[in-house]
Amino acid sequence: MYAITIPEPGGPEALVWAEVPDPVPGEGEVLVEVVSSAVNRADVLQRQGFYNPPPGASPYPGLECAGRITGLGPGVTGWSVGDEVCGLLAGGGYTEKVAVPAGQLLPVPEGVELADAAALPEVAATVWSNVFMVAHLRPGETVLIHGGSSGIGTMAIQLAKAVGARVAVTAGGPEKLARCQELGADILIDYREQDFVEELRQATDGAGADVILDIVGAKYLDRNVRALAVNGRLAIIGLQGGAKGELNLSALLSKRAAVTATSLRARPLAEKTAIIAAVREHVWPLIAGGVVRPIVDRTMPMADAAEAHRVMESSSHIGKILLIAPKA
Repeated sequence: MYAITIPEPGGPEALVWAEVPDPVPGEGEVLVEVVSSAVNRADVLQRQGFYNPPPGASPYPGLECAGRITGLGPGVTGWSVGDEVCGLLAGGGYTEKVAVPAGQLLPVPEGVELADAAALPEVAATVWSNVFMVAHLRPGETVLIHGGSSGIGTMAIQLAKAVGARVAVTAGGPEKLARCQELGADILIDYREQDFVEELRQATDGAGADVILDIVGAKYLDRNVRALAVNGRLAIIGLQGGAKGELNLSALLSKRAAVTATSLRARPLAEKTAIIAAVREHVWPLIAGGVVRPIVDRTMPMADAAEAHRVMESSSHIGKILLIAPKA
């Protein structure tokens, strides 16, 4: 088969479409013929040499895929050859074939094209596990979503609105904010021109956000704590603004607030399986019902992954960038 490989870390040109050995599904795994994968910030970090796959995972980038099952490993039940699926991966999405733990597979939701389904597993699992399983967002509460026009952000807006929350977002520029508004965002903040702490304070009569979903990290840490409501919960899932920041514990104590930080890729199989089961139970019916949908900015040939990474790094996209396998 062919895959996007990374012979040496570097810029987008470091991604090389090359022939590699076919994967063999192990115990509890299925073999998926890939139709599409999606580009994530973690793939960019891996290409740069900063985010290696967990031990035993595929060395190729790609944290999600959609395709058809072509083989079953020992001990697999509940799936059949020919099933159309999408899956959460620890790596290997930028390939023609990938072995996936059966517990990390999902059926393609009703009403979603197979190729578009690759836009769903990583964002659905990330948002549901952090905003709902960890931060426990409830109806009537206010959630602040940083990077509202990103793949994570567009999914978070839709899910938060679906449960009856009030949604605030930060994004760069009027076009991105307009798209966030179309998806249901109530409070629109241009982080290039506005102070999100002050804008949120005014929009909530001084209360702040009950939940904040943050992809920035250190750069926003102090302001995020100031933007939290009493009993607020800050969920950090990215470090685009740095890894080390100063945490004002006095402010945290005065608000009886909580800060959590999680990643998805390196979690144990049992935890990923539990998250995927929760996504299938809670998110998939919303997609099948048309309440939530994948937001795809563009599709590109998988062999052109370097150009897809350039688009990702330019932040000119809204939603997800998909890579289409040659045989799709």
